[in-house]
Amino acid sequence: MIVYLREWSGRKDSFFASVVRGEERVRALPLIGLSFRDFPQSAARARAALAVAKRQPKGAVGRALKYHLIRAQYNWSRRFFSCHPGAVAMCWNGLTGSRRAFMEGARDAGAGTLFAELAPFPGRMQLDPAGVNAAGSVPRDPGFFTAWAAGRADRQGEGWRAMGAALTARASRRSDVGQAETTTLGAENFLFVPLQVPNDSQITLFAGWVRSVEGMLDALARASAHLPEGWHIRVKEHPSAKTSLAGPLARALEAAQGRIVVDNRTDTFAQVRASRGVITINSSVGLQSFFHDKPVIVLGEAYFALPGLVRPAGDQPALDAAMAEVETLSFDPALRAAFMNYLDEIHFPRISEDADGRVEIDPKAAKSRILAAKRAALA
Repeated sequence: MIVYLREWSGRKDSFFASVVRGEERVRALPLIGLSFRDFPQSAARARAALAVAKRQPKGAVGRALKYHLIRAQYNWSRRFFSCHPGAVAMCWNGLTGSRRAFMEGARDAGAGTLFAELAPFPGRMQLDPAGVNAAGSVPRDPGFFTAWAAGRADRQGEGWRAMGAALTARASRRSDVGQAETTTLGAENFLFVPLQVPNDSQITLFAGWVRSVEGMLDALARASAHLPEGWHIRVKEHPSAKTSLAGPLARALEAAQGRIVVDNRTDTFAQVRASRGVITINSSVGLQSFFHDKPVIVLGEAYFALPGLVRPAGDQPALDAAMAEVETLSFDPALRAAFMNYLDEIHFPRISEDADGRVEIDPKAAKSRILAAKRAALA
């Protein structure tokens, strides 16, 4: 049986419906049930899920209520899947708050799991038994990809670039952040920093040593002192962020003494193209910069934070050193080709989308993910 949480979004629910098409037993849950009979792990699971909830409650009372809600949801999920051996739990993202409690309950009951999320490329989706983004199943060993591509011209070639053919900058939801084209950036020496949504799970879970977008700005301000003469860091806020980072940005600009510039108007990929490299915590723009053959510095946890693909910078001294060596930043083109061809062929399943926003996954890809989730549960 495949059990998934409804999202009340036509796009997401149509995707789920296409994944389970052909399965004999399917159950779509409108919400997560509640059970107040604890398991030994209930308290720890609820604390961990609450700590990374996207909407953090205000005040002690609100926090206590949400904690007990998540705890009861974990209990219900674990109890439900314990009664349905062989089931697979599926939900959107599944790494934070109540969805995390649902998926943790399923895993602790021995069920398979499937985590869905948008992919960083048009016409693709994430559907992974392990998780999404840095929690997913992409191998972390550069040698894996070179071995996977060895002896196969198609896995070493440029076929992966087709994934970026329809890639465009995200439309802005903010009046102070735009996507205007410009032709005036080519003569400047700068590194581009596309900021991320501060409360996104990519930040709350995988920001690493910088811990937050604000922490990243502080680290960049310190590191900017190591840039060669005539270089600067160019920063753009995320077009979907609901709140402005004007305060932290002002502090970073003051500390950097002219070596950081904020450009919220110019098109994101226009800035990528004009840059000499990109710095990110783990933004998809970092990965998308591969299409423009840019060196990338990664500060946080990311499935593409592999030496050779990018330059991982795991602490402040490593970031300082990268700034001092900015004129010689590079990457391994052969490793990038193997890695991106792997994402193209193996990791990100193809989808189609009609004019009404209904999404269909490739049936073979859906079946393979379901089987992988079942195998993982038995391992």
